Amino acid sequence: MRTLLEREVLLGAQRMATDGVHGLLNQLDPFVRLDADTLSVEHIVLAGTVRLDGRGLLLVPSVFSGRRVWSNFGSPGQPVLRFPARAVATLWERDPTPHRRGLARVLGRSRAALLHELAVPTSTLELAERCGLTPGTVSQHLGALREAGLVGTHRVGRFVLYARTTAAEALIAASGAAVTGDPSARSDARAARCPRSAAHPPA
Repeated sequence: MRTLLEREVLLGAQRMATDGVHGLLNQLDPFVRLDADTLSVEHIVLAGTVRLDGRGLLLVPSVFSGRRVWSNFGSPGQPVLRFPARAVATLWERDPTPHRRGLARVLGRSRAALLHELAVPTSTLELAERCGLTPGTVSQHLGALREAGLVGTHRVGRFVLYARTTAAEALIAASGAAVTGDPSARSDARAARCPRSAAHPPA
């Protein structure tokens, strides 16, 4: 859970760096919308208007909030907006759907599967566990994908996370596979899964 939340923070920082505050908030969740200087948060039972008055807004990804956002704007102190993190379902289940054959023919089965697993930034050890490969093998494949401009690296604390580049997203989209980094794909239905060995059966 901690790794998944760290990824969410990293993705948010990347989006803010490229698209600004409006890009970040307008892609945060379907129930959140920023128009000019007004942030609209759609709740089931709450209604009203609150002025932040320069207090800022703390964004908190959550694995326990379900599909809805939760906010605390009216209380004294830091206003908080909690939203569901992407790919939460991957914590408890694995989709056995095989990866697209066309992409595998170009990149090789393992590299195509690794690329699909990088819908969110992931470490080498986690990729190795998911795919039933050794960390050394995963590192070699990631090195090749990085040289091809399909994978980038990001350091989070003592961990190095790998993520798909925009070129990789375009390649996957062209192959007909779903890209799960978009909030509209929050159902976590991934287009590909790593091949499992006998030593790493699905959970």
